[in-house]
Amino acid sequence: MLAINAEPGRPQSFTSFLTSAGEPQHEEKFRTVESSAAVPSVLLYRLASIAGVGSALILLVNAAKRSSLIPTSDLTQILAPLAEIFALGFIVGLFLAFGRRAGLFGTIAFVINFIALASLEGVEVVINLVFSELPLTTITDLRAGPLGLVLVASSLLFLLGTLAFAISLAIGKGVPRIPLALYFIGAVPIALRAFVPELALDLGLVILAAAIAWLAGWLWLRASTANG
Repeated sequence: MLAINAEPGRPQSFTSFLTSAGEPQHEEKFRTVESSAAVPSVLLYRLASIAGVGSALILLVNAAKRSSLIPTSDLTQILAPLAEIFALGFIVGLFLAFGRRAGLFGTIAFVINFIALASLEGVEVVINLVFSELPLTTITDLRAGPLGLVLVASSLLFLLGTLAFAISLAIGKGVPRIPLALYFIGAVPIALRAFVPELALDLGLVILAAAIAWLAGWLWLRASTANG
């Protein structure tokens, strides 16, 4: 009788208490953590888009300098290699936001493109800050040795990395196809600069700058919804 009378007053089980009282708190904490993690991601993507705009602007300066629209100076020579540095930050943001959707291929394409841009940075330093101070005969002698092979390898790696990265972004979906196509088209004459006319190289710089600026603006607008 005592046991029967005590039944209605028995408190809820510990498991039941956790289920009713603990889950809302857990869900609230999860939302808080998720929200706090989203803020740095948005900031990262927008910093990457700013880096992309910086890279595009410097590419335009390089094109204007090569076509004699603006004079060559110490400042323009120093600025030239910064295009690749800003581009590195830009592709990191693009990969984290959308490139990972392509899986293993996307990761491999990103790594190749990152290495290619890093090596191309060295090429730009040599061309703008070393070759510009040397006589033509010395430059010819240097190109005939191991340095020439390195310059060609870096350019071809840049072409391969750009193509692979553009394809991975297209496969991952979500990224507009037109600027991706322009991104690769603009990279072709840059990678083959030793074999194309000066006008083709200038056009390539402008096209690549336009593609990067387009993608950078698009990434800025999608920063809050990009989830990789």
